[in-house]
Amino acid sequence: MEKFNRTLRGYDPIEVNAFLDQVINQVEKMVAELKLKDQRIAALQSLEQENASLKARLGQYENMEGTLNRAIMMAQKTSDQMKVAAHRESDVILEDAKRNASRIINEALLRAEKTEQEASQLRRNMTVFKRRLRDVVETQLEMVNDIDKIEF
Repeated sequence: MEKFNRTLRGYDPIEVNAFLDQVINQVEKMVAELKLKDQRIAALQSLEQENASLKARLGQYENMEGTLNRAIMMAQKTSDQMKVAAHRESDVILEDAKRNASRIINEALLRAEKTEQEASQLRRNMTVFKRRLRDVVETQLEMVNDIDKIEF
């Protein structure tokens, strides 16, 4: 606390005014500092709110990331299952195709064998026919020769 010198009518007005000026300056400084602190507090509160908002958004993104990772894992699992199923189906189709090919080949071989037997039978028949025809022709020739022997 400051002490003032006394004069005839009380305290020295110059000292009091100088002291009041000091007090006003100090109060103004304190008010400015308070305003600055209030601004800093408001800025910090704003940053705190922004930080809380960012944390909430980060949580949402982490949840989305987890969901996407699960979806990717499910898609990979489904893809693997589809590949396995496709391989099984291709194996079944291939086995069916092999069986069908074997059946077709066997049928073709049977037909070829039958055709060969028929051709062989035709050759035998043709040989028999030629022999009979030759016999008939020879018989006819003999008849013609016999006619020449007959005299008219």
